[in-house]
Amino acid sequence: MPSTNHVYNIAYDYRHPLYIGSWRRNIAYIDKDFVCDNLDEPHMKRRFTILSQYQEIKNLFGHDILTVYITIIGVIIQVTAAYIFGRWLVSSDLTMLVVSFFLGGTMTQIYSIIIHETAHNLAAKTDFQNRIIGLIANIPLPIPIAMTFRRHHLDHHAFQGVETLDPDLPSECEKNFGCSTIFKLLWLFFHPIIYPIRNVSMFRNLQLWEYINLVFTLSTNFTIYNYCGYGGLLYLFMSLWFGYSVHPVAARYIQEHYTFDDGQETYSYYGSFNTIFMNIGYHNEHHDFTNIPWTRLPEVHKIAPEYYENLAYHTSWFMVQWNFITQRQFGLQNRVKRSFNAHKRGRKMLRALKKSLAIEEVL
Repeated sequence: MPSTNHVYNIAYDYRHPLYIGSWRRNIAYIDKDFVCDNLDEPHMKRRFTILSQYQEIKNLFGHDILTVYITIIGVIIQVTAAYIFGRWLVSSDLTMLVVSFFLGGTMTQIYSIIIHETAHNLAAKTDFQNRIIGLIANIPLPIPIAMTFRRHHLDHHAFQGVETLDPDLPSECEKNFGCSTIFKLLWLFFHPIIYPIRNVSMFRNLQLWEYINLVFTLSTNFTIYNYCGYGGLLYLFMSLWFGYSVHPVAARYIQEHYTFDDGQETYSYYGSFNTIFMNIGYHNEHHDFTNIPWTRLPEVHKIAPEYYENLAYHTSWFMVQWNFITQRQFGLQNRVKRSFNAHKRGRKMLRALKKSLAIEEVL
């Protein structure tokens, strides 16, 4: 395990080689704010540390066209379900409710993962192709998500935990939800509107592709309404709401960066649902190697197991969600923040680290 003293070597910060911090996770009913780290996020340095030992990982870089086929099939499934509820099972409200949770929520999470892949240009060769695939995956999602997520998610990777720059950090208002079960349930249930409100509060002007996404989604919504009726569009809205809120797979939003252990700010999930949900649980591996598609992320773990098996991880999204909701020690405060200066200070060590490890620039 790495040393926890604060001797900042020019090549290796004190967290090397696993890049575990010396901070202790906070307790929600005691601590009112996020825990504070004094250096940059751990992933870029761990990336170069791993590559210095396992150069073959570079062979995994690229994209996987399989994502395109999954996108097309997934869109057909959900639009077909919307047609059934809009034209055939018009008065089956209870059936729609159940199906929108189990099937619709599941498909919503798959679209979310596809959009995530396209944000990193892992579904096709070019940036343009990936944006188009992201728009296609947005068809069954009646809210224009793909392009805004792309921009904000890349900021999350570039400035993980940096105050005012990482859109994944809960806002000051969200931290007021407290740590009681009822308040955390409310936060989870309203997460589909809390997350966009958080991003809007950062006052970022829309870019061209976000306007394209808006027009595209309004057009597809109008088309779905014409062919599937009001019931079909309602089914898609309900599917989106369940998928991004209380659906068990939505627990990954807690699993990824809420602190369950001292010194560790990113967690992977190694459960059986990775098979269905495109290995989205391999979150440490993804943050370390953002240019490796979902189909090859398990290979990173197999090649360099000592860097991942020695980190804390989850094996059940159900338990992540259950523990977060029911245990008072967990709340919106269980995150890591850092100042931009701390992030910059840590990044200054990167050049010396790469030089000392004698590896090529591969970003």
